[in-house]
Amino acid sequence: MFLIDLFAQYRYARWAPLPLRLIVGFGFMEHGFAKLSKGPEAFATILHAMGVPAPHLMGWLTIFTEIGGGFALILGVLVPVVAVPMAVVLLVAVFTVHLPYGFSSIKLIGVTPAGAQFGPPGYECDLLYLVCLAALVMTGPGPLAVDKFLRITSQRVESKADARRMAICRGRAEMKRRDQQQRQP
Repeated sequence: MFLIDLFAQYRYARWAPLPLRLIVGFGFMEHGFAKLSKGPEAFATILHAMGVPAPHLMGWLTIFTEIGGGFALILGVLVPVVAVPMAVVLLVAVFTVHLPYGFSSIKLIGVTPAGAQFGPPGYECDLLYLVCLAALVMTGPGPLAVDKFLRITSQRVESKADARRMAICRGRAEMKRRDQQQRQP
């Protein structure tokens, strides 16, 4: 009975990428919209203070990557393609902002009457996002993904084209066979 239960749990494994896509996509979009709502100039000022070249351009590219990439993940569109710039954003955040603060993303400094007080976050969340992106690239976008729909549609088109090519090849082979039969005395 235990063995049956063990194998039964894997029947839902194909759905695993869906919650990853949704949470990572939403998280990226949330960070992008936060930068956008505070004003891209504010983010560009931070980038300038960190010594990032072309801070306004890099600020807009980061915002676009976070919002556009997050939306693409949620839809399941071009996941391996959008994962690359998203991973770059995360790696830059790790090495330029979070690394000096260590691994843990939650550092409780103390509790005051106003509530809990936290220190600067480490790189833990960035690593979690990177691992989720890697898992999505390795496993595919999962069900309910636009890419799955596009792949099914393109496979139908390809299979029709393959059928036409094979029919043409069969026709040519048949014509060649007839020509050879006619040439023989």
